Amino acid sequence: MRGRGPYKSRRELAGMREPGRITALALEAVERAIAPGVTTLELDAIAERVIREHGAVPNFQLEPGYEHTLCTNVNDVVVHGIPNGTPLQPGDIVTVDCGATIGGFHGDAAISVVVPGGDPALTDARQRLSDVTHDALWAGIAALAGAKQLGEVGAAIEEHIEAHSDYGISEDYIGHGIGRAMHEEPPVFNYSTRVKGPAVKPGLCVAIEPIIHAKGTATTVDADGWTVRSADGSDACQWEHSVAVHSGGIWVLTALDGGASRLAPLGVEPVPIPDR
Repeated sequence: MRGRGPYKSRRELAGMREPGRITALALEAVERAIAPGVTTLELDAIAERVIREHGAVPNFQLEPGYEHTLCTNVNDVVVHGIPNGTPLQPGDIVTVDCGATIGGFHGDAAISVVVPGGDPALTDARQRLSDVTHDALWAGIAALAGAKQLGEVGAAIEEHIEAHSDYGISEDYIGHGIGRAMHEEPPVFNYSTRVKGPAVKPGLCVAIEPIIHAKGTATTVDADGWTVRSADGSDACQWEHSVAVHSGGIWVLTALDGGASRLAPLGVEPVPIPDR
């Protein structure tokens, strides 16, 4: 429809539910499997199996030159880590980024898990990095529920990070719109910007994904052309959900309960997307 810009119709919003649900199921299965000695290639196979069993396709495999279902970012890997045969070690922090497409629509989400065991001091530091990033994501989602412009999401994420840590926020890798393509307009920043972004109104679907560094935010890219690492070797972390705004409120597409359990303490009640 001419003039709609980044906004989806009610029918399109309904179509976004299933790829989000399947993405959530795949990540749930992967999270259960994470343990010392498991390889990220094994996690990749689990995610692909779940996605295909539900009639969907791993949308990361549709990216030119990428062959896997997941991006798996271990320790100092910031984004786009390629699954491999190296066993996970106790105390590793691993971000698992996943997406599925079905019915012409896409889902995209990421979780971070600290592998059980290892040095307690290191494990505690990595768990705190994950917790702060996770809570910043939900602060951003809660802000979306009452926002007038999309830039309020990034401001809420930055405020949470700065209030609870001295971590760095990546400016090179940000969130995005999502719908009939995995990456669409508008950009979703994880920090305050002068540009306030589009209006938050029914039809807006975005992937919110704070990408946080334990120390500096400079990065390097491996020879494979994909794997992005912290230049200083410090840990990084990412959490992500796809979220839809509709006439009744917001719904977290990649959370099986629509985000209810995480949003309730923040005073927000998500509302399911109607069929039409």
